[in-house]
Amino acid sequence: MSLRTLLVFAVACFASAILGVAAGRYFVPVTSAAPPVVNPSREDLRLRTFASTTPTNFITAAERVIPAVVSVRSYMRDALVSGAGGSSVTTGSAVIISSDGLVATNNHVIEGARRVRVTLQDRREFNARVIGVDESTDLALLKINATDLPAVFFGNSDSLRVGEWVLAVGNPYSLNSTVTTGIVSAKGRSIDVLRPDDRIESFIQTDAAVNPGNSGGALVNTAGELIGINTAIITNSGRHEGYAFAIPGNLARRVLNDLRDYGEVQRAVLGVWIQGINDAQAKRLQLPTASGALITDLTPDGPAARAGLQMGDVMTAINGVAINSSPEMQEQLSRYRPGQRVRVTFIRQGRSRSKTVLLRDKSNRPGQLVSERSDDRLHLLGFELRDLNVGEWNTFPHGGVRVVSIFRDSPIAATQMNAGFVITSLNGQPVVGLDDLVRRIKQVERPLFGGIYEGYEGEYYYRPE
Repeated sequence: MSLRTLLVFAVACFASAILGVAAGRYFVPVTSAAPPVVNPSREDLRLRTFASTTPTNFITAAERVIPAVVSVRSYMRDALVSGAGGSSVTTGSAVIISSDGLVATNNHVIEGARRVRVTLQDRREFNARVIGVDESTDLALLKINATDLPAVFFGNSDSLRVGEWVLAVGNPYSLNSTVTTGIVSAKGRSIDVLRPDDRIESFIQTDAAVNPGNSGGALVNTAGELIGINTAIITNSGRHEGYAFAIPGNLARRVLNDLRDYGEVQRAVLGVWIQGINDAQAKRLQLPTASGALITDLTPDGPAARAGLQMGDVMTAINGVAINSSPEMQEQLSRYRPGQRVRVTFIRQGRSRSKTVLLRDKSNRPGQLVSERSDDRLHLLGFELRDLNVGEWNTFPHGGVRVVSIFRDSPIAATQMNAGFVITSLNGQPVVGLDDLVRRIKQVERPLFGGIYEGYEGEYYYRPE
């Protein structure tokens, strides 16, 4: 690792001493939202699918997120009290992801800690219990004994576009509740900052100011939705220089759900060795562009080999989501569990083909497949959902569930449903919330989803085949 390009975790084992920091001024551009369109055409609705962000009114987004971003202190060595016995204390940030006390942060923020202490935005302090960690993605899930907490909602990080405004919220240099803004500079970045051999690096790159102490904090869009966990910076000085990296929210949500449910990540394996594509290889393999993941070897009798994939095949999509590089392939695969099936699109001898692959665990043991859970049905249908937030309950007083993202080429995508749709009924019966929907959908063979798009008249109905 060269001195000129020093990769530094944002927390950087930041000691408990607080550095003096000069105050700065922030100028916030604000634009008013256009009035909603009434009676839209189908094309108007389809345009909403990839709109992850609203006009650049940072104030509303900041007010939604700040209460849910907390400070984390990790006490190392034997002493449990800061300043006693020469104990080492590192500080970082974390995000409340459920009102009953689940808190997400980076693994490197709490790694090796004897005790973890969380301070809320209202200055209440709690000891935190580590539910689980995942070194491959540098994520950790904590639990504090508190209820009715402000929590952030995950947005759809897949819909982010380069150039979109984002906000980073955290506690740099122990300055609580600091908000900075920037744009998405790139997606799918791999910077070789994580240690494990099976590391998954497909970072969102942003130029929002991220400094020591920001690790584990929130990267949000201008709708106030969590689309990343701030993790690392590239710097020569040890401070912000315009290159910050965040774990994509869709990947983080999948990992954190496994840590919550199992205490570890149930990671699926495709059974392939891959590498990126350069221009010379693209011409030799008759590819239209130098993108995709080239299969260089396969696990004998592994999932890919069983499905009929071969060395020399170039994977271009998983379940309809395009793969432009090896890190993007790893990110997409990491969203699935052993026992689930995915459709792999690939190019062989200049022709595009597809195969359905049954994923297995890393030991290739069919007996270790994870049994289907109730919310896996939603995943197989092809969408991700969340409960309504406080503001949305004012609009939908009888309840509902918001569609966060829709997988391309899935049964739901075939219905022409759009992300942002609020499901208010299932087969004619009202839907109160996500738990209600998950419980009832197990008993329905042909679900009919009814609901509303905010700002649009009338109800819409979708029945996936």
